[in-house]
Amino acid sequence: MALTGSSSLPAQPYEAAEAPHDWVDRYLLAGPADQECLRFGAPVDRAALRALVAEQAARLTAAGLRRGGTAALRLAPSLGYVAALLACWQLGAQAVLLDHRLTDHEVALAVERLAPEVLVESAHGPAAALRGFADTDPVPVALPNGRPAATGHALVQLSSGSTGPAKVIARTGADLLRELDCYARLEAFPKAGGRVVLLSSVVHVLGLVGGLLNSLHARVPLTVPARTTTAGILAAIAADDRPTTVIGVPFHAELLAGATDAPPLPQLRRMIVAGELVRPGLPAAFTDRYGVPLGTMYGMTELGVIATDLDGALHPEAVPVHGMDVREDGGELHIAMAASPYPGLTDPTRWSDGRLHTRDAGRVDPATGRITVLGRRDSQVSIGGLKVDLNEVEHTLAALPEVREAVVVFVDGAIEAYLATETDGVADHAGAVRDALTRELAAFKRPRQLTFLPALPRTATGKLVRDTAALRAAAL
Repeated sequence: MALTGSSSLPAQPYEAAEAPHDWVDRYLLAGPADQECLRFGAPVDRAALRALVAEQAARLTAAGLRRGGTAALRLAPSLGYVAALLACWQLGAQAVLLDHRLTDHEVALAVERLAPEVLVESAHGPAAALRGFADTDPVPVALPNGRPAATGHALVQLSSGSTGPAKVIARTGADLLRELDCYARLEAFPKAGGRVVLLSSVVHVLGLVGGLLNSLHARVPLTVPARTTTAGILAAIAADDRPTTVIGVPFHAELLAGATDAPPLPQLRRMIVAGELVRPGLPAAFTDRYGVPLGTMYGMTELGVIATDLDGALHPEAVPVHGMDVREDGGELHIAMAASPYPGLTDPTRWSDGRLHTRDAGRVDPATGRITVLGRRDSQVSIGGLKVDLNEVEHTLAALPEVREAVVVFVDGAIEAYLATETDGVADHAGAVRDALTRELAAFKRPRQLTFLPALPRTATGKLVRDTAALRAAAL
C-alpha cells in the first residue's frame, strides 16, 4: 500500500538509479508546520525540525562540508543527531554513522579507515547508561586528512560486530527510498494516526530506517523513551492514547514480557522486533502478557528490511517484502541486489552475479515463498566427524525454563555455552540444565562447558555477542 500526499513515494516501486537532489525535503521534512513528528522528552513539530536542520546545515557548511563531501557523526540518539544527519544529506554529502558508545580509540581507528572530511561530535558529555536519548549540541570539526566521497552513497554504516570485525556497508539515497516504499506497503506497519515508541538504536538500520526515517516519511510521531529500562519503556507507551507500535530488538521484548507490574496499555497495538532470532516461547509470552502480537522482521544492514511477520501468526516463517527476490542456495539465503554494498571490497563469497550472499542459513518454501531464517550459515561444526548445528544447541538451551538467554560457540574443537538464568542459584540451575540436555540432545551435541552469567554481553544494538574472547572476558 503506497502512501498518499505530496511527500509520499510513488505508487510504483521506487527503482530510480538516483534519489532526487531534494529527497530529504520532499520525503522526510515535508508536512504541516505544526504537525508533531518527534519526541525526545518534549514534542517537536515539523517547522521546528526544519529550522534545526537548516541550523546544522549552516554549521556543516562553515566546517567545509560540500556536496560530495563526507561527514562522520558520533552522536547519541537525540534531536541534534537527527538534525545533523538530515543536514548532511540535504547538503548532498555522505554521512558516516559511528556509534556514540565507541571509545575514542575505536573512533580514531574508524576515522583513519574511512577518512571523513568532517567529524561531528557533541559539545556535551557522553550519554548516561540506559538513557534512551541525550541532550546534544553537534559540533562539526574539519579533519586534516579527510577525503571526499569516493562513491555516490548517502549512508555508510559499520556492521554490529557481533561475530567479529565490523564491515563497511554503504547505501544510496535511492536504496533508502526503496526501503521506505517497502514499509509503506506493509498494512500492519505504523501509519498516520498512530505513533511509534522506538527502542532500537537510530545509528543502526532498524532504528534508523524502520524507525526514524519511516516515521518522518509516513507522518507517524516517533517517541524515544527517556530511559530504556522496563519502567521507562512502559511509561513511554502509557504517556499517549494514540495507537502505539513499539519497535526494538528481542532483548526489549524479553524485558517487557517479564514485567510484573505493567499498567493497562489499551493503546498498545503490537511490538515489532528484529536483529536476531527470537527464542522459542517469547512470542507467546509477550502476547499472553499484553494481548497483542509480537511481530518479527528479518533484515540486514546491507538491504534493510527483507521479510516480515508483523502479526506473529507465521513464526518462524516470514513473508518477503515487496520486490525482494530471495532464493535458497545450498541452505544459504541469497538475495537479488544489483550492486555490492561493500565499497572497495571484492569478495565473491559476500556478493557476486547480482546476488547478496547473506551467510544466513534458511529455507524458502517453494509453494508460498515464505522464508525461515535458521541462523548463521557458519553455525555448523564438526565434532568427531559428526555435524552439529550450534543454532540447534542454542535454541534447545534457550527453551529451557531455567534459561533466560544463551549463546553457544565452538572453540578449540569443542562447544561452549554461556547462559543467563531466570533467577539466582547457579548450582541448582546447572544441574537442571545438564539433566535437560541429557534428555534432549545427543552426547556429541552437548556443550563441554556451561558458563553461567548474570547477563550476557551485548553489542551496542542489543545483539548478543558471539565473540569468544568477549564472552570469556565477561565470565572472569
